[in-house]
Order: sequence, then C-alpha cells, then structure tokens
Amino acid sequence: MGIDSLIGGTIWDEYSQIVTDLMNNPRNLGEITEEKAKEMGATLIVADFGAESCGDAVRLYWAVDPETDIILESKFKSFGCGTAIASSDTMAELCRGKTVDEAVKITNIDVELAMRDTPDVPAVPAQKMHCSVMAYDVIKKAAAQYKGVSMESFEEEVIVCECARISLSTLQEVIRLNDLTTIEQIADYTKAGAFCKSCIRPGGHEEKEIYLVDLLGEYAKEKVSKAVGNNDNQDFDQMTVVQKIKAVERVIDENIRQMLIMDGGDLEILDIKEHELCTDIYIRYLGACVGCESSSTGTLYAIEGTLNQKLGSMIRVVTV
Repeated sequence: MGIDSLIGGTIWDEYSQIVTDLMNNPRNLGEITEEKAKEMGATLIVADFGAESCGDAVRLYWAVDPETDIILESKFKSFGCGTAIASSDTMAELCRGKTVDEAVKITNIDVELAMRDTPDVPAVPAQKMHCSVMAYDVIKKAAAQYKGVSMESFEEEVIVCECARISLSTLQEVIRLNDLTTIEQIADYTKAGAFCKSCIRPGGHEEKEIYLVDLLGEYAKEKVSKAVGNNDNQDFDQMTVVQKIKAVERVIDENIRQMLIMDGGDLEILDIKEHELCTDIYIRYLGACVGCESSSTGTLYAIEGTLNQKLGSMIRVVTV
C-alpha cells in the first residue's frame, strides 16, 4: 500500500513537497560497511536511537576522517513512518561534510527548516515534529560514540517530555501557533504527556522543573495580557518567556525587519534564554543576510542596540 493511500488529502496538504518526495525516494538510505570505511581511511560510527513514544527507530552511519573529524559519508536506516524517513534522510544530508562538532549543533529545527518548500511554511504538521526530534537525538548518539562521552553532555535544550523527547522551545511554539488550551491538545499535536504523564503536572513518578500545566498557564497569562493591552507597559524583565519572545518580535517587526527585507534578507527568532545578568535572543538570518559580512558586525549591533533601547533591558543577540 502506498503512502498516498495512508494519508487523507487534507493532512497530505500539510506536508511539503520535499517531505513527500523524500518519503518515497530517500537520497541517503543505506549503510556504510567497515570495509567501505577502511577504503576511505575513515572511522565507522553506527548509532541507533529509538523513540519509545511511537516505536520509530533510526540507525545512523558515519564515516569520519580521524585526522580532521570531518564526516566523509553519512547514511541511515529508518524503521518508522514516512515523516521519520524524510527527517532521517535530511539529517544524514546535513551531517555530510561537517565536522563532528559542527554536526552536533544540528537541531530538530534545522532538520524541519531544511524540509520546507518555502521559509515561512512548516514542512510537516505540528503533531509530527517529534520525528525530527528523533533525528536530532541520533546525531548526539553518534557524536557521543565518536568522542567517547555521554550523549547527555551535548544536550543544550530543556526537555519537558522525556518519553516523546519534546523540548521546551518546541512546546512553546506549538502551543502559540495552534492556540492550545488543554493537555489533550498538546498530546495530540506533539505526543508530550501521552505516555508516562510525569510531565503533565507535579506528582508523577519523575519530578520535573517545568510541567505542561505551567506552559498552558503561561500562555493563558500571555493571552490575558494581550487582551487588556498592557504588554507595552510591562517591564521586560518581569515578562514570561513567551511574552518576551512576543515583545522582541514586535520590536523587530516595527524597527528592523523592513530594512532587512529591502536588501533581500530577513531573520527569525529561534529561542530565548535567560541568564542572571542578561537575556540571550537566538536568531537565524534568512535570504541575503546569510553570509553577509555585516550580519555579524554592524547589522547585529544595530539589532542588539534597538532591542536594548526599546525594551529597556540587557539583551544579547546570538546568531545561529
């Protein structure tokens, strides 16, 4: 039975053409043998990672040059749905030609972005985002094997749901984009909270720093704040993370974005991290801004200066 017959027309339309092509014709499906790796003068790395939440699994093959740490060849095998195949194929493609340290920096967001037909339209339905998270995790597993360290040493994002491996930033984005208000809706879109349920609220078998009910509460406060129109008068440092992202987006839209677009570029906000003395805003340049010399100097300083001036806080802008 073909993939077309398994997915209804409405849902099928939510997948990018790149994803649907890779579902049926993956470019990097296969394996690297020990013999092949030796012919290349490379070290063979074979990493397996499975998502207990959905039963999908992926095996990643790397042939790594031991002198330069460059991944000379990257292949995969996937045991899962079509989205998992497309995500794994894209992940393998992104790894090739990078050093192991560079590959570790590839995130599930990078994988999803690489599968988009256009920069502003998601490549997969929100509820299938966990497939790209699995691709993100197997890279960490392969790098950990190569370096002889633990996989956890590469973890930078806060994971709210361990069962589905869903990060804080992914949950915040899905809740905002789809106006989610219940735990059931979160589980439907991301699978977070659908299994052991420890991430839903305090009292489960595993204690968490952040629970799904906290995120729903945070989003509810954001909506109330927006409804009464008091965001403009609220101290930036006292805002929730979601409110801060909205405030930063508003300043960029009003003061920066149009200038970038006029030069054929743009940017997107990826994440926000709070520190004791400052707040880091992680951005990614798009279009003509990518590779532009001023993107890491003059333009970056202008963005950072505008945000500090408009929001009255110590803000640092970090490019990804």
